[in-house]
Amino acid sequence: MLRQFVIVSVLNFRNLRHRFWESLVIVIGMACVSGVLLSMLSMTEGLLDAFHRNVDPRTIIAVGRGTQWENASSIPRDQARIVMSAPGIAKAPDGQPIADANLIAYVPARLKTNSGDNPIPLRTFGPKGAMLRPNFHIVAGRMFRPGAHELIAGVLAGSRFAGMGLGDKVILPDGEWPIVGIFETGDLLDGQLVGDTASVMPTLRHKAFNTVLARLQSPADFATFHRAITTNPLLTVDVMPLADWNAKASGQFVAFSRIIVYGAGAILAIGALFGCFNTMYAAVESRGREIATLRALGYSGLPIAASVMLEAAALAVAGALIGAGIAWLLYDGVQSGWGENAFLLVVSPAMAGIGVLWAMVVAVLGGLMPSIQAARWSVADALRAR
Repeated sequence: MLRQFVIVSVLNFRNLRHRFWESLVIVIGMACVSGVLLSMLSMTEGLLDAFHRNVDPRTIIAVGRGTQWENASSIPRDQARIVMSAPGIAKAPDGQPIADANLIAYVPARLKTNSGDNPIPLRTFGPKGAMLRPNFHIVAGRMFRPGAHELIAGVLAGSRFAGMGLGDKVILPDGEWPIVGIFETGDLLDGQLVGDTASVMPTLRHKAFNTVLARLQSPADFATFHRAITTNPLLTVDVMPLADWNAKASGQFVAFSRIIVYGAGAILAIGALFGCFNTMYAAVESRGREIATLRALGYSGLPIAASVMLEAAALAVAGALIGAGIAWLLYDGVQSGWGENAFLLVVSPAMAGIGVLWAMVVAVLGGLMPSIQAARWSVADALRAR
């Protein structure tokens, strides 16, 4: 049976050149499905990657109790001090806890693409702010001076927003703040502004922090830290690993986006399915004399049916890989944005695997009935079809 399958498949692929244009329908159809699916999915995966990249498993976040978003959180100064002195937090070389209370606000800005108004996040660092982000480094200019009215901008902020480059000035309530440096972290912070907490808070008339970040001595210390926070009646905060918070913050968008993407992909796949179905029926019809000869030589229907399925799968996977390659060339690493977030699009090998999986499903559904027909044909039926 295996020998028959190999011989029939070799014959089938040798004759494929005679059905080149018909077969191209499946390849182009699946290339379109895969390319569109992955190009749309690249935004979702890019944002998800930016949320979760460079997250240290030892880093925790404290937010106001019941808070869903950072900017809606409020942590009074006295509570922030208690959180930053809780047990389990690692110590810096100067003996101080590696913890930082910070603020996030939004500054009016203009997009470079269409000059539309879009706020840019302004986040603050305290003395240990940069230490909590190991991948943070200045790529141009310098770090802001503590206590000074100076800002630094992420590498993606200047390319997405007008007036956010080195040497530009950002207007805040008390005047112009120059951008003295450009930094890079590799995550969502790259699309934001950063300033000194002690300088920004009085300027924006904020008396409470939004969040507190801290680095534990090890992930195992979270239980001790969590118990100290939740059993303290003076505190009205929720604490969790930063990775969990990021998953929570991105979950709603990712779930909604994937529904839209896969819904659109399914619609395109249905069109490709009909193309595969018609092409494989035509291929079986055109192979009538070949199938009749094989059946007359004693070949069973199963190898013939399997060869039809193999042809459909090969053509569909080839199209999916072409579409994935085009999506990778056009979108991988390209800057994009969603709301106030700036990030890079991602087209990964795992996503190409999704395109191949969709191609296999289309091939199975589109090639199943033609393969069954080919398997059931007798010599007389195959000759009549020819």
